[in-house]
Amino acid sequence: MEFINNWKLVILLCLTLGLAPFFPEPHIWGKILWIAGGANGMAFMDWFDVVLHGSPFILLLRLISLRVIGLLKK
Repeated sequence: MEFINNWKLVILLCLTLGLAPFFPEPHIWGKILWIAGGANGMAFMDWFDVVLHGSPFILLLRLISLRVIGLLKK
């Protein structure tokens, strides 16, 4: 459990896995736009990509919310 509470590791995951590949646009951004457009034609692999590239951001949101409500120190 210690590694998911490590701010440096979670931010590093967001900047690398979360945004990779970086060009022409971050992969997760393209998937979010695709889902916002109705997710027409998305296959299982596309949904897996959303989970894979989105999980670091979920961990970051978790850390932020725990910090705000006071359950996580430093």
